[in-house]
Amino acid sequence: MPADMPRPANPAPPAPDFPWPDGKQSAFFLGFDVDAESVWLGIDRRNAERLVTMSYGGSEARVGIPKLLELLAHHGAKATFFVTGWTVDAHPAACEAILKAGHEIAHHGYWHLRPEPGDDEVMREEVERGFEALKRVLGVVPVGYRAPSGESCVALLKMLRERGIRYSSSWRDDIRPYRHLLPDGPGPIEIPVNYSLDDWNFGITHRMSPRALFGREAVLSIWRDEFEQTHAWGGVTTMMLHPQVSGRPMRHRLLDEFLTHVAGFDDVWWATGRDIADHYERCEAASGA
Repeated sequence: MPADMPRPANPAPPAPDFPWPDGKQSAFFLGFDVDAESVWLGIDRRNAERLVTMSYGGSEARVGIPKLLELLAHHGAKATFFVTGWTVDAHPAACEAILKAGHEIAHHGYWHLRPEPGDDEVMREEVERGFEALKRVLGVVPVGYRAPSGESCVALLKMLRERGIRYSSSWRDDIRPYRHLLPDGPGPIEIPVNYSLDDWNFGITHRMSPRALFGREAVLSIWRDEFEQTHAWGGVTTMMLHPQVSGRPMRHRLLDEFLTHVAGFDDVWWATGRDIADHYERCEAASGA
């Protein structure tokens, strides 16, 4: 097929309609992106000298992560924390606390550099350094990955597959998990993200644009509506939360109210990324796919 012929960006077939465990109607996946200061360094290394800008990320280890761990314990919820290697090296105690609380640690690059097609050496260094830091500091070999700045490409998916990554949670094109199809065969499972469920869009954009912060009621309304309709459709509600956003006072209260709302539905399966990947693989094997 000529390169300029229209074709879908994602060649994977439609997501299989595997049932959720225990007859549940939908799944709820709490995912946190633990970027700390690395997100600001990934945007511009000169931010290292812009200390107020860096303090946005620094709030994660000082306040955000401890408060969110308290909140998750209150709700009896387990989450997946996608952690950059830089954050593990800079804030080992905060990351150890996540692990000690029984949450899943997953891969989120090293410097929080957006994967760029054609920059294979940079992508490989981000992947390898991220693995190395998680193993060296926490003793963790992750099975999940979320792309910094939410970007991906075929070369990156191949690298992740080669290193044993079983699932990604970066793409925005479905409400149910599916398996990537790469030119040379199957790729990782994708647990898709909904852009509306990314707290960064509502709670910190003022640092990079003139748009005002969204108030609590506006965000809570969006999250409730997205969750309830995703639940009705039998999908997975995938959260993309950041401790430097949802770990702040009003945002923390907002998340608490939202989790209480979700908990009011007794037919929702609360799961980590690893849980969802395990379930998908069991269903896939049973179906002979």
